[in-house]
Amino acid sequence: MLILLVVLLLIIVIVLASCIRIVPQATAIVVERLGAYNGTWGVGIHIKTPIIDRVVRKVTLKEQVVDFAPQPVITKDNVTMRIDTVVFFQITDPKLFAYGVENPIMAIENLTATTLRNIIGDLELDQTLTSRETINTKMRASLDVATDPWGIKVNRVELKNIIPPAAIQDAMEKQMKAERERREAILRAEGEKKSTILVAEGHKESAILDAEAEKQAAILKAEAQKEKMIKEAEGQAEAIIKVQQANADGLRFLKEVGVDEAVIQLKSLEAFAKAADGQATKIIIPSEIQKLAGLATSVVEVAKE
Repeated sequence: MLILLVVLLLIIVIVLASCIRIVPQATAIVVERLGAYNGTWGVGIHIKTPIIDRVVRKVTLKEQVVDFAPQPVITKDNVTMRIDTVVFFQITDPKLFAYGVENPIMAIENLTATTLRNIIGDLELDQTLTSRETINTKMRASLDVATDPWGIKVNRVELKNIIPPAAIQDAMEKQMKAERERREAILRAEGEKKSTILVAEGHKESAILDAEAEKQAAILKAEAQKEKMIKEAEGQAEAIIKVQQANADGLRFLKEVGVDEAVIQLKSLEAFAKAADGQATKIIIPSEIQKLAGLATSVVEVAKE
């Protein structure tokens, strides 16, 4: 009897312990009572009624990421390619998530594939390759509206990879190679053009500098010649002034000592003698100087006697 009581007590403890549930952060638990929805447990400690209450689903409220396999799609210009997508979603209503659809992840995958085919079907190959952001925005809007009855909010949709056919890839690689070669040729031509322009500008600046240097040299040379001529003229002027000054001093001296006309005529004769100096072939002597010369000769003869 005692053993039976202990077993019964143990069973009661186990049942009570199983009825106590602790819900962690960012988690919700959907509970049914007698097969009908009873409520959603949030963060904290909760106690359910034994046998009557049942936990239907434990739901995480964190943002989740699902990477779907590549889906075959056909563009507007009939090019078949494979595109894989990544969907970021978050459960906002645990009740709708538990009762809205049987397999929510599969439902999102199929919905993503059909939405992607609809969008890509309106675009050509080049538009598909260059319109990732537009495709992402359209898919997110469509999926968000479609998943609202399931208690799911689609935050972002990204095209992870776009895989065109092998022939298209080869054509694209050749096109990219040709484009790179064209850009390289343009860059090389622009570089040569700039180099030629720089060389020409260098020659031009060099010629300008040479001309400027020659101009400065000519100006300096002219200034030097000018200064030389000025100094020579100043020297000649000073010489003339000194000669005239000496003549004036000589005349003043003669005047002071009272030299008579005969002496002046004699000096004139000496001047004529210097003027001749063997250079002149004919000299005309005034009569007054001739008389004075004869008088000087007579005085010399008398002095010899």
